[in-house]
Amino acid sequence: MKNKGSEERKQGLLSRLRSQMRDRYRLVIMDEATLAEKASFVLSPLNVFVFSVAVSLFLIVSVTYLIAFTSLREYIPGYADVKVRRNLIKLASRTDSLEKSLVLKEQYLANIAGILGNKEPQQNKERPQPDSTVHYQKVEDKRSAEDSLLRAEIEAEQKASLSSAGSSSDLRSLLFFPPVKGITTSKFKSRPDHLGIDIVAGKNEAIKSTLDGTIVFSGWTLNEGYVVQIQHDGDIISVYKHNSAILKKAGDRIKAGQPVAIIGNTGEQSTGPHLHFEIWYRGNPVDPQDFLRFQ
Repeated sequence: MKNKGSEERKQGLLSRLRSQMRDRYRLVIMDEATLAEKASFVLSPLNVFVFSVAVSLFLIVSVTYLIAFTSLREYIPGYADVKVRRNLIKLASRTDSLEKSLVLKEQYLANIAGILGNKEPQQNKERPQPDSTVHYQKVEDKRSAEDSLLRAEIEAEQKASLSSAGSSSDLRSLLFFPPVKGITTSKFKSRPDHLGIDIVAGKNEAIKSTLDGTIVFSGWTLNEGYVVQIQHDGDIISVYKHNSAILKKAGDRIKAGQPVAIIGNTGEQSTGPHLHFEIWYRGNPVDPQDFLRFQ
C-alpha cells in the first residue's frame, strides 16, 4: 500500500510540473508615461527553456569556429599558430648552425694568429661520432683474386710508361708564373724524398699560382704544414708547401699570378721560413727550374 501511494504522489508531481511548464504567460512592454501597450509576447517556461538552450548552443558553436579557423586563436594564451611553430624550429636550427660556424671561424682565426706567431695550430676538439648503424667489426677488408690481378696490371703499365710519361718537352711551350721571388736553397731531387725545390723569400711574402687552374687541396698536413695543390690544364699539378696561411679553399678557380697562400715555416719537415714548390706532369715530378726563374 505504501509503494502504491508513493507512486501516485510521484505521478501527481510530474503531471503538475508538465502543466506548469505549459502554462502560458503574457510579457507586455508598456510606455511608462502613458501606460500604452507597445508589444506583448505569450511565453511559457518550456518555450523559454528551449530558446535559452538554442542560443547557448549557437554561441558555443560560433566561439569554437572563431577560435579554430580564424586568427583570433593567436590571442589565446598557450595557443600558438602552426606557422609560428614551424618558423621557430627553423630559426632554432639556423641559430645552432651559426653557433657552430662561429666556433669554427674563431678557431680558424686563432690558428692564423698562432701561425703568424710560430705556434702550433689548435686541433678541432670535436670528434665525429661513429655511425652506430654500421657494425664495423663485421666488415672484412680482403682483396679478391681479380682485384690483385687488376692492381698488378695497372702497376706494370705505370712502370713501363714511367720514362715516357715524365717527358717535359710539352711544358716548355707554356708560360709559367713564378710563385715567389727569392733564392733557391735546395734543388730538385737533392734528396730522395725531395721532389721539388726550396725557395727562401721575404717574410709574409705572397705565394702565387704558377698557372691558371683549380685548387684540389687546401689544408693542413703534419709533415708539410699548410699545403695548396692546384690542378692545371694538360695534366699539370703544382704544389706549394710549408705555408703560414692559406688564402683559398678547395674548388676555387684561380688565375696565374693570383695569391693562394703566405710563405711560412709550418710542418715537421720544415727547417725555416721558405716555400717548397713542386710541379707534376702526367703523374711524375719535373724540375721547376727548367721552366722558371725565381730571381
